[in-house]
Amino acid sequence: MPKRLRLTRRFPVAMSEDGYRRLRNFAKEAGLDEGEALSFLFENFNSVIDHDNLTNRLRLFNSELEARKR
Repeated sequence: MPKRLRLTRRFPVAMSEDGYRRLRNFAKEAGLDEGEALSFLFENFNSVIDHDNLTNRLRLFNSELEARKR
C-alpha cells in the first residue's frame, strides 16, 4: 500500500532566481508542484545525488557565497 503524501510542514525559503527556476522546471517535468518536488528530492536524497559531486559543488558554493550575497 503506497504511503499517502501529506505536506505537513511549511517554511519560508529564500532561494536564488536560478535555484527557483531549476526547481520549477524540475517540478514541471515531473508533473509535480514545487512542494511535492522538494519533498521528493529530500525523501530520496541519498539515491538522487552523487556524494562526491555534492561535496565538490558544496565547497565551491560556500567559497562563492559571500560574493553572491552582495
